[in-house]
Amino acid sequence: MRIQTLTKESTKTLLSELLKRSPANYTTYENSVKEIVDNVRIEGDKAVFQYTALFDKANICAENLIVTEEEIEEAYKEVDKTLLDVIRKSLVNIRDYHAKQLQNSWFESKDKGIILGQKVTPLENVGVYVPGGKAVYPSSVLMNIVPAKVAGVDHIYMCTPPDKDGKVCASTLVAAKEAGADVVYKVGGAQAIAALAFGTESIQKVDKIVGPGNIYVALAKKAVFGHVSIDSIAGPSEILVLCDETANPHFVAADLLSQAEHDELASAILITTSNEIAQKVSEEIEGYLKVLSRREIIQKSLDNYGYILVAENMEEAIDAANAIASEHLEIVTKNPFETMTKIRNAGAIFLGEYSSEPLGDYFAGPNHVLPTNGTARFFSALCTDDFIKKSSIISYSKEALEEVHKDIEQFATCEQLTAHANSIKVRFENE
Repeated sequence: MRIQTLTKESTKTLLSELLKRSPANYTTYENSVKEIVDNVRIEGDKAVFQYTALFDKANICAENLIVTEEEIEEAYKEVDKTLLDVIRKSLVNIRDYHAKQLQNSWFESKDKGIILGQKVTPLENVGVYVPGGKAVYPSSVLMNIVPAKVAGVDHIYMCTPPDKDGKVCASTLVAAKEAGADVVYKVGGAQAIAALAFGTESIQKVDKIVGPGNIYVALAKKAVFGHVSIDSIAGPSEILVLCDETANPHFVAADLLSQAEHDELASAILITTSNEIAQKVSEEIEGYLKVLSRREIIQKSLDNYGYILVAENMEEAIDAANAIASEHLEIVTKNPFETMTKIRNAGAIFLGEYSSEPLGDYFAGPNHVLPTNGTARFFSALCTDDFIKKSSIISYSKEALEEVHKDIEQFATCEQLTAHANSIKVRFENE
């Protein structure tokens, strides 16, 4: 793994390289995705079933589109009991964490009959996309459905691609049932996103779509944004480990590789103040690569987007970490909590050598749907706020409005909106 001295120039170069991974740069695929989205919007079920046959080699129709209770029961028989137990433990942790995020409506009464407030309302229909095919992600099922349920969403519709026999992965189905999905559709890809956004004869139109997916899914979410809300347009996974001389290089190397194995575009970065740690982590990585099953993917990820940066001091290291704004940030320093107070930009922050990133992926409770490609500078992890909307409440009595009506009329007149001014003025024209 390449080792470089951290400078302003090397940080700038690194940021430029990382941004090349953004879905916003994959314009090559946009026309293909637009064609799929437009066809589904116009032709509904017919287009969905044709694309499912083309891409997933599955014969899906209106009669077998929705996963049945019998299929769910069969899935429970296939899933190992110990895995089911783990899913249930994880679900409890995720639910308990997100319950603390809940917002309530509020109202404030003032003098002369003024009432102001905010009404919090859960979304009615939410679509959750879960990848399928070679990858199986029951953890993503929990992370996307549970906060929606906690927020009070009325109906949750999940889409996931079937295999060529028209079946959905057993662990995905069990996770969906445990988390509380109302309906599971056997459809994936850009066609699933379009179907949820516009609705078809058999698929419910939703208000918001959440969940990860490949580049086609990401670009489809981008294409339908505005017709529906979306969580984000996620890019490849990334991890940044910030450490000093107290870190265990064996652990640090393992954590870097935990994200590099996702795909060839994943990014793994170490920023350290110790030359010795930098060298030892590089050596540890070479050792791991000899035994890990996805070493070819890991190697390409490291070759393309893997860096070990040696900083002169922790202040420079922290500045670089804030500039990169990584999806996952591990802090392994002498006093990680103190270091954490200086971090402004990160999707999720893991403190100490026993808080490795996979803890957040599967079990701790905070959401693993996180901002990528530097968007942690202005985006947050998926949470219950993503599944609610807020309405402002305003109520004035005649006495309260009378006291300020001339101020409002002057403001409206200043903007040359005479009808606005008149709407207030007519209430007092006889006085």
